[in-house]
Amino acid sequence: MKTDLVTPLVDWSSLAPQLILMIGGIVMLTVVSLIARNTRNGLHAAYTVLIAGAALVSTVPLWHRVQNPKEGPASLVAGAVGFDGFGLFVTALICIGVILVALLADDFLRREGIDGPELYVLMLLSASGGVTMATANDLIVLFIGLEILSIAVYVMVAMHARRSSSQEAGMKYFVLGAFASAFLLYGIAMIYGATGSTNLAAIQTFLSEQVLLDDGRLLLGLALMLVGFGFKVAAVPFHAWTPDVYQGAPTPVSAFMASVVKAAAFAGLIRVIVVAFPTYVLQWRPAIYALAAASLLLGSVAAVAQGNVKRMLAYSSINHAGFILVAVQASGAGTSAALFYLAAYSFMVIGSFGVVALVGRTGDGRHTLADYAGLARTHPLLALGFTVFLLAQAGTPFTAGFFAKFGVIQAAADTQNWSLAVIAMVSAVISAFVYLRIVVTMFFATDDETDPTASAIRVPRAAAAALVLAAVGTLAMGIVPQPFRKLADDATPVLVADGR
Repeated sequence: MKTDLVTPLVDWSSLAPQLILMIGGIVMLTVVSLIARNTRNGLHAAYTVLIAGAALVSTVPLWHRVQNPKEGPASLVAGAVGFDGFGLFVTALICIGVILVALLADDFLRREGIDGPELYVLMLLSASGGVTMATANDLIVLFIGLEILSIAVYVMVAMHARRSSSQEAGMKYFVLGAFASAFLLYGIAMIYGATGSTNLAAIQTFLSEQVLLDDGRLLLGLALMLVGFGFKVAAVPFHAWTPDVYQGAPTPVSAFMASVVKAAAFAGLIRVIVVAFPTYVLQWRPAIYALAAASLLLGSVAAVAQGNVKRMLAYSSINHAGFILVAVQASGAGTSAALFYLAAYSFMVIGSFGVVALVGRTGDGRHTLADYAGLARTHPLLALGFTVFLLAQAGTPFTAGFFAKFGVIQAAADTQNWSLAVIAMVSAVISAFVYLRIVVTMFFATDDETDPTASAIRVPRAAAAALVLAAVGTLAMGIVPQPFRKLADDATPVLVADGR
């Protein structure tokens, strides 16, 4: 019996950001494998910035198409990929993260003697996987995006061959990440068994039209997927890898993980849990509540006990994951709050790790609190920039962190989750002590406490540009938040069943 295979129509223009990132990475890999390695310094970083910038620019006309009522959101590739404001917002955020991290990595790699195209190729390919996750309309596509994102990052973490801590961190991240991916895949299998489909729109329609008398497999599938996503967003109790990996990884890679990887993982979580399973909100909301509360408390309290600044920022990232989970459990308007928080946190954390990378100097090993003593005397602008990023993470007014945390707590209050709002505010106070501790060390250390070698810190132009851009983003979102909040409000995730 002969069957005709129907090839789905593909609107390639709608996939432009993802294609630019992916093809850009492949082209770079191909070209550098055919030519001598002694290319000019900065060329790889410049190429990466150019590709990510082109992908960012390509989201602008697509955003106008999505917001146009005559066109609006759609599904692509036979319903496997979503074309909506949510996916484009996260895509733009990922592109911005790649640009800033590439600028930070330029001098860092040369300083460490590991300069080459490898990090930039992996970064572009990983970003394409993150975009795939953010726009996935099918669980299989989501898993593929997750693996593209993760495998590249495993290598990036372990690429500092001269530091055993980097290779140890890469191995730890790989082993635990493989377990997390297995949990996610088993969850997908359970959901397919319960609904008969891996397409998110089809699953949503199925659950809205039918009541499952035995939904054990579906609930098990949701639980297993939450484990997988919990690992990627560094939520308690799936956070154990975070401090060691953030500390051992090359510092620009830590910045990439804290911004791009976290944004992609939360995008996947929101698209699956919040958008595809609204009828099961009473089942998954308590689990998200527990993850959020545990992450808020442990992330803030554990950071107080740290003497290593990279570990402080690692536990801080766990605390910030808790804040975003507060918005996720609120669903509805909470999605907008989560997107705004992800955007604000990306600027804050990349800027913070950018300063850490510079203070770490050759060997990337000067990360104790004592290494920041008196930094305001030797490098006042660097200390001032770090202060802006730290105060923003604390939620100080006139910074992005203030409105990010305010929006999250407001979303919790709107859903009557007063206890979670109180936990969030308490954790914010505890975290503020951690950030102020670093600030006090930089500005109020005595002459005897000041690091005598701090004058050797160099601030190259590319890294300075990244820090300035991160600071501008952090302050702009705090002083004039309305345009950014409107973008987040308009970035509504939509599931469209019919492909185009």
